[in-house]
Amino acid sequence: MNAGQIFVAGTWRAPASGETYRPIDPATEQPLGEVAKADERDIDAAVAAARTAFDEGPWPRMSPHERGRIVWRLGDLVQQHVDEMARLESLCTGKTLFDSGKVEIPFAAEVFRYFAGWASKIHGETLALRDSAFTFTLRQPVGVVGAIVPWNFPFLLSSWKIAPALAAGNTMVLKPASQTPLTALKFAELCQQAGLPEGVFNVVTGPGGKVGMALVRDPRVDKIAFTGSTEVGKQIMREAAGTLKRLSLELGGKSPNIVFADADLEAAVRGAMTGIFYNKGEVCAAGSRLFLEEAVHDEFMAKLTERVKTLKVGDPMDRATRMGPVVSGAQMQSVLSYIEAGRQEGARVVAGGGRARVGDGKGFFVEPTIFDGVTNAMRIAREEIFGPVLSVIPFRSVEDGIAQGNQTSYGLAAAVWTRDVAKALRAAKAIRAGTVWVNAYNLFDAALPFGGFKESGFGREMGSVGLDHYTEVKTVWVDLS
Repeated sequence: MNAGQIFVAGTWRAPASGETYRPIDPATEQPLGEVAKADERDIDAAVAAARTAFDEGPWPRMSPHERGRIVWRLGDLVQQHVDEMARLESLCTGKTLFDSGKVEIPFAAEVFRYFAGWASKIHGETLALRDSAFTFTLRQPVGVVGAIVPWNFPFLLSSWKIAPALAAGNTMVLKPASQTPLTALKFAELCQQAGLPEGVFNVVTGPGGKVGMALVRDPRVDKIAFTGSTEVGKQIMREAAGTLKRLSLELGGKSPNIVFADADLEAAVRGAMTGIFYNKGEVCAAGSRLFLEEAVHDEFMAKLTERVKTLKVGDPMDRATRMGPVVSGAQMQSVLSYIEAGRQEGARVVAGGGRARVGDGKGFFVEPTIFDGVTNAMRIAREEIFGPVLSVIPFRSVEDGIAQGNQTSYGLAAAVWTRDVAKALRAAKAIRAGTVWVNAYNLFDAALPFGGFKESGFGREMGSVGLDHYTEVKTVWVDLS
């Protein structure tokens, strides 16, 4: 990669400030390579390049079939470079090499191929409303898209935005999280190999408060696609109001994972583990509130706590590791402070509960932690911890479980576990969340929309409806009288 540079208008250049910084490997606490520390001047240049590419360049005017072929080629290139991309992702995030290389980077490649197929299928409608007029609609690209992505799934969540935006004919500026920029920069190289016209895709690295908000405020940007915290999402809404930008916001979550007494408990235990400990709990849709029907509470907890003991915490590059470090020292301290708050509020730690010591003691490792005796009034049940911390809450009946599950300001995801199909469907309908899994957790497909209710945001990513946020509908009336 081009050390210490940003990617603007199809070329690599030093940031206007000339400054760089070095992201930290959370497993070793050692600095990684040099990355450009951009500022508002670089956003100005990147947006100007994207604006010119949209207003004057070939990308929006290209045959949809040709555009789709290039987007498909991007998916192929991601798959061809999966080992390098996975290593870069794990170095920055602390996620295991297995998760990066076998799950997330290949899924991102699938997302590009899925939306490549949509490029030639974006169309309007002819509406034969009257004899004296020919009336129809067009679906056209929004224009310049600013994508701001978090550090927990840096490239996968970027692909959810880049692929539909490019397939629809938009141009883009990507702002990766400052902790995890390396796969975004590698992808810019792949865009050059794929033959993407200059200015269509740009990457600017640097601090979010300065670089990200400059992107949000710029009047030449037509849409912002953001994934991150609810707090920052609200700030983006306020800043975007000045130019009435289109927004799609995928924000925080405190998702209920509800286990009924008639569930397959072995499967539900595996699902609970995946729901909270996959990617160290740094998942917006994490099943961080586990609701157990009282009749099976003790049996379930015995199985769960026994299984947690087998979860290997360690070096993310070690293929035997199942949970790496959280992304940063600041995030580790935040997670540990929530664990202490849980103790202070009277919840019982039944597994974990502290910093995990791995090797020489370096790295931001947190033990997989389970609290029992939690209520929805506690901070650990109300606030998004974004770490490997599970809150277990008992319930008495179907109605009680659903009601308690819905007692949250969030609404991103949920799961229900039961052998009763009718019960499962009633619960799925009653839970206020954008995704509800039945007898599963954390399963995704490029064809299925993902997004939230309530303070988990609005808009959907992936699926055919994901394209709606990257197109405008235009009505054309041709008078024939």
